[in-house]
Amino acid sequence: MQTSDNVLSTLGMAMRAGMITAGEEFVIADARKSKAKLVIIATDASERTQKKLIDKCTFYETPYVIYGSREDLGAAIGKFDRVVLGVLSGGFAKKIRSLLSDK
Repeated sequence: MQTSDNVLSTLGMAMRAGMITAGEEFVIADARKSKAKLVIIATDASERTQKKLIDKCTFYETPYVIYGSREDLGAAIGKFDRVVLGVLSGGFAKKIRSLLSDK
């Protein structure tokens, strides 16, 4: 399995476990409350959206990655296109970050 398949598969498992938040405002709220352990921003998100999310993550000291298309992220969690996902579990966040650092 390729790294991208592993990351998307891990996102699917996290979603089934109830450890994913989707949507810009929900993810920002979870970052504000320190509930989000990792924020994943789609590579095809608009520059304005990327900047807003990166600024919020930096301010609230929440790790983030820019990864995958909105279609990939949505498909991974069984929903329509998603521009941003928040991972609420430290274990899933650690696994995703290790998979991304391996590539």
